[in-house]
Amino acid sequence: MTTVDLTPLYRNTVGFDRLASLLDNAFRTEQSNTSYPPYDIEALDEHCYAISLAVAGFTQEELDIQVERGVLTVKGKKADDKTKRNYLYQGIASRAFERKFNLADHVEITGAKLVNGLLTIELKHELPETMKPKRIEISSDSSVIEHKTKSEQAA
Repeated sequence: MTTVDLTPLYRNTVGFDRLASLLDNAFRTEQSNTSYPPYDIEALDEHCYAISLAVAGFTQEELDIQVERGVLTVKGKKADDKTKRNYLYQGIASRAFERKFNLADHVEITGAKLVNGLLTIELKHELPETMKPKRIEISSDSSVIEHKTKSEQAA
């Protein structure tokens, strides 16, 4: 098992704590995570995404989707099946799972649907108005600047 020491990143940067934590969690998750259930992450356009998980055999009631502190968690737990089955071969997994996805800031879940064994979660990256670039108009009236400098001198 290979480990990566992110201490230099923490000690040489300011304000990038979330990025370092994301990298640290990604390394830890990748080492312990299984490949079940398989999933796709798709860019639908510049600001919209979809995560599709193959959850064949699970019903809506057996699936749980939650978002907390920028982490999307999808859990699946099969209901107890009272039917006694005699499988000759069981290739369809029905074990419980938990899959986590780290979301960037300002990524919101816009919907989820379960169709033909695929759970698709729709996401949108939308910056708040305060973070969007603003165009500043340049005035040709020099009195605006003169007025400001006079008021600054009076203070």
